[in-house]
Formats: sequence, C-alpha cells, structure tokens
Amino acid sequence: MKILAFGASYSIKSINKKFAAFAANQFGNAEVEIFDLREFILPLYIEDLEKEISVPELVKTFVTKIQSADLIIISLAEHNGNYTAAFKNLFDWDSVYNLKIFENKKLILHSTSNGALGAKFVLNAAINRFPRHGADIFFSFSLPNINKNFDDETGIKDKDLLDVFNVQLQFVKQKFILIREEYFLTKL
Repeated sequence: MKILAFGASYSIKSINKKFAAFAANQFGNAEVEIFDLREFILPLYIEDLEKEISVPELVKTFVTKIQSADLIIISLAEHNGNYTAAFKNLFDWDSVYNLKIFENKKLILHSTSNGALGAKFVLNAAINRFPRHGADIFFSFSLPNINKNFDDETGIKDKDLLDVFNVQLQFVKQKFILIREEYFLTKL
C-alpha cells in the first residue's frame, strides 16, 4: 500500500505536515511518501493566465503524485476559517487540469491548530468539497491545541483524543485488509 501524506500549508514549520507524517507512519510496513507542499508553488490561478500559459507542469506532477497513491492523508491548515491561500490556489489549478483529482482515492482528512477548535471549519469545508472531486473519505479527525495535545516523539498525548484517533485508524487498516483480499481473490 502506498500512502501519500502532506500538510496543506506552505509553512516551513507546518504543524499540519508534522501531523500528517505522524498519521502516515502509523501504517507499519506501508510505502509512505511525505512531501512538502512548497514543492508546488504556482502562480495565482486566473482564467486569463490559464489561457496564456496553459496548465503548469507542477500541476501535472502534483496530480500524477495524487493518482499514484492508494491512500492520501491531508492535514489541513486553516486561515480565516478556510483553506490556506496556497492550498486553495493549488487546488484550483488541479481542478482545472483534472476535475476529479481524487477519483477512486481513499482519503484521511485531518486538521490541527494551536487553538481549541483544531481548524474544524476548514476540515468541514474539505469534507463537503472533496467528494465532488471523487474522494472517498475514510475518516476525518481534528486535533485541537496541538502544542498541548501532541508530542513529536510520542504523538497524541490526550487519552480521549488518542482513543478516537486509534479507533478510526483501526477502521482504515481493516478496510485496506478487505480491499487487498478482494483484489487477490479476483486474481485467482
């Protein structure tokens, strides 16, 4: 199983990238790729610019990366209750190139912040939006107060939050076992 994980932020010290990496590394022997969204800095999407320059190669590279994964883990950063401008711009370019960017892809959506709401507004926006682009969202999880509830070495510190996270994680692992079994049975 190939897992692709990233934080939807251009921040050098992205707490969401850190949280996405933590989640991806809970899958034992899966092939995990954690990447930095700053690898995909694009001009601001404007329809006139698209007509002038077409779709940038970085957009095609990003879409190809998304299509190569069996499971995608995105931890969403929140700016003013919505996606970061950088992620929204990348998403706009992607949807012009391939409207169904997440077609047939399993997603885990996370969000975290230093605040008590854990970036829940952006998480809800993605939960509502991404299925329109083909996403099959396995589960979502918001981690509030990351500075208090998360440790770089041990992960989620709050027992109740960790229990919820682990139940959802176990569900995903079981789903992939069933998917793998179905695949092998159809090959017999």
